[in-house]
Amino acid sequence: MLAVAAALIALATPSVPLLAAGDVASCRTTGDEATARLLDRLPGTIALLGDSVYERGTADEYRRCFSWARHKARIRPAVGNHEYLTPGARGYFRYFRVPQWYSYELGDWHVVVLNSNCAPAGGCGPDSPQARWLRDDLAAHPARCALAYAHHPRFSSGVHGPDRTLAALWRIMSAGGVDVYLAGHDHHYERFAPAGGIRQFVVGTGGRSLYPVVRRLAGSRAAQSRRYGVLALDLRAGGYSWRFVPVTGRRFDAGTARCR
Repeated sequence: MLAVAAALIALATPSVPLLAAGDVASCRTTGDEATARLLDRLPGTIALLGDSVYERGTADEYRRCFSWARHKARIRPAVGNHEYLTPGARGYFRYFRVPQWYSYELGDWHVVVLNSNCAPAGGCGPDSPQARWLRDDLAAHPARCALAYAHHPRFSSGVHGPDRTLAALWRIMSAGGVDVYLAGHDHHYERFAPAGGIRQFVVGTGGRSLYPVVRRLAGSRAAQSRRYGVLALDLRAGGYSWRFVPVTGRRFDAGTARCR
C-alpha cells in the first residue's frame, strides 16, 4: 500500500520540462533556425549539448550565426569539441559565462553538466580534477533522481562511435545514482537501454547537419538520422518521460521511466 501511495503521489507531482539537443548553429545551414523556431513554442530549461556554433565557436560566430541566441536566458550549456577550435574555447566561455563543469537543481532533480573534452579538461580518468569534483558533487546532492549531460556520448551507433575515455566518469555517475545521460557529437538521435543504471540519449540533431547511423550497437533501442529536432523531457519526483520532437513530421520515440 505504501508503494502504491508513493507512486500515486509521484504521478500527481507537477513535472519540470527540460529540452535537449547539441550540434546546433552555422551561418551555412538552416536546420538550426528550424530548431530555434521549435524552441519558441516549447517551454523549459534548455540543455545545449555542445558544438553550439560552427565551425570554431568564435565570438564573431556567436554574434552572427547563433540562431538560439533569443533563448540564451534559459540555456544551460555543455562545451563541445568545436568550441575548442578557438584556443581555450574562449568564445564559448565568454558568451555563456559558465565553468567547465557545474551542477544545478531542476525541480526535484539534480543536474550535472560535464566537460567531455578530456584533454583540455585535465583528463577524464578516475583521479582527474573533474572526476573528483563529480564524486563530491553527487555525494553533496543525494537527490532521488539525477541527470547528467556533456557533448560526447559514452555509447553511439553513429560515425564517431563509443567514447571509452568517458568510462571512469560513467562509473562514477553509475555509483552516484545518475539516471539519465544526454550527449550530442554524433549528429543523429538515439536512445539506449540503461547501462549501469543510466539511460543514455544521443541528441546531435540541433541543426548543423545529420550523420548516418552506421551500425546499431547492442543496447540501442531507437535511432533516427533523417530529421532535426529536440528531446523533450518531463522530470517529476521519482520518474520522467521523454519524447523526441522533430521540426517536421510525427514525434519519434516516447516513453516513461522511474528513477532507480
